Amino acid sequence: MADATLGVEVCYAPPPPAAPLRIALQVAAGTTLAQAIAASGIAQMMQPLSPDASKAGIWGKLKPPETCLRDRDRIELYRPLIADPKEARRHRAQKKAAR
Repeated sequence: MADATLGVEVCYAPPPPAAPLRIALQVAAGTTLAQAIAASGIAQMMQPLSPDASKAGIWGKLKPPETCLRDRDRIELYRPLIADPKEARRHRAQKKAAR
């Protein structure tokens, strides 16, 4: 018989110098990704970002909010990129070629 509760962790890495946030939770079986994020209370700690505006995933893979959780899942909240990685690489290559 499956356990009635699942142990999950909600994580968020704010921009430096702030320390990463990790909140361990016990949630009922059948809890969704969005429900666990809401239950963690992380929204108050993510100012000025909102968990609703952030993309979320489990173990590094983007997942929709209605995804059901499993025991030991690590929920990760992703902040928006500061710069487009392709554009940043292009800029570095141009600087290197100019030398």
